[in-house]
Amino acid sequence: MRFKGTHFPGLAFLILVCLGFDAVYCYNRPPPRKTIFVPHDHDDSSPQQVHISQVGQDKMRISWITESPTPATVHYGPSPSANALSATGITTSYHYALYESGEIHNVVIGPLRPNTVYYYRLGDSEKTYNFKTAPAHFPIMFGVVGDLGQTEWTVSTLKHLGDSNYDMLLLPGDLSYADFLQNLWDSFGRLVEPLASQRPWMVTTGNHDVEKIPVVHEEPFTAYNARWQMPFEESGSDSNLYYSFDVSGVHVIMLGSYTDFAPDSSQYKWLQGDLQKINRGKTPWVVVLVHAPWYNSNQAHQGEAESVDMKTAMEGLLYNALVDVVFTGHVHAYERFTRVYKDKGDNCGPVHITIGDGGNREGLATRYQDPKPEISIFREASFGHGVLEVVNASHALWSWHKNDNEEPVVSDSVWLTSLSSNPACKA
Repeated sequence: MRFKGTHFPGLAFLILVCLGFDAVYCYNRPPPRKTIFVPHDHDDSSPQQVHISQVGQDKMRISWITESPTPATVHYGPSPSANALSATGITTSYHYALYESGEIHNVVIGPLRPNTVYYYRLGDSEKTYNFKTAPAHFPIMFGVVGDLGQTEWTVSTLKHLGDSNYDMLLLPGDLSYADFLQNLWDSFGRLVEPLASQRPWMVTTGNHDVEKIPVVHEEPFTAYNARWQMPFEESGSDSNLYYSFDVSGVHVIMLGSYTDFAPDSSQYKWLQGDLQKINRGKTPWVVVLVHAPWYNSNQAHQGEAESVDMKTAMEGLLYNALVDVVFTGHVHAYERFTRVYKDKGDNCGPVHITIGDGGNREGLATRYQDPKPEISIFREASFGHGVLEVVNASHALWSWHKNDNEEPVVSDSVWLTSLSSNPACKA
């Protein structure tokens, strides 16, 4: 039986869920904003929740859902007819309590030319979509947003992201804020489809994506893994929760805060090997995304194991590999640190940036520690998004755009120099 409603009937269910977790999952924030629910208003065979993600250097995974069985086939090509080529993939589904998902289709297409617009059609549908591949070389523009959710603020953030004409979106966890209500995953997929079907979205997990319920549903990340398949196998990872990829001279690493990260874990060993294989001649920039911040002067989410213990385990790996930037979410506010290592300013350490302010329903984390630590350069509690423009092998411009009366306002910006171009820093 498929659960069609938009809400579970009782607060008691949510209280039961909170009792099954520690405080990280039930943090009491300022009053929430209204959650938007986007209904499916087409027939059951129509594609919905379309999104794309990069696979390797020259392929793209097309993902979509239908309510009834349809072919997992993509017709695509460089002309609007989308008839030049075709590829077939796989169809899966999943169950979660009383919910049964639709037909989840995943098809990998390619090889594709860089910096090129492709048109595509899904299954038996005649509707045509299009996407643009990333450039082969610099410059490249990343949109960056965390803790996106689906509220009125999310709508504003998505509009501003679309106006930025980014080449690829990077999202450090907490996608839909479905929080066990699986229909909200469907709503989220429909909400982001206009952008996510046109540029690759590369994502990793946050605490709101775990969705593990003691006794009722023991498997974590069920919806995330089924709906948002990332190219983990291509990077030698054994899990969809952590992976890496190269794009336009940048090596991007996605880590999982809510899976094992101890030195004897699969994630740690994979990260260690991945960092050793980076060719800075090919990818002079290295960017890491992880949900729970390792540096944080906000009063929210202090002292959590996912932050403190993961930093203890992995910070040395990132420092020794000359990682340039670490993007995080979780804290619903913005904060940029100087280059830092072991809690002190270090010109050869990464710049840590918290951007967990995409538009979640829980409200902003408005209280910061006072006095402000010297390593914290800029902090502000506002919804918004970031843009990382990697201009060349040595320079990139980071800017954070806050949502101010529905208009994007650049509130913080800084030029960054890659550590691979700094002769004082040696890997």
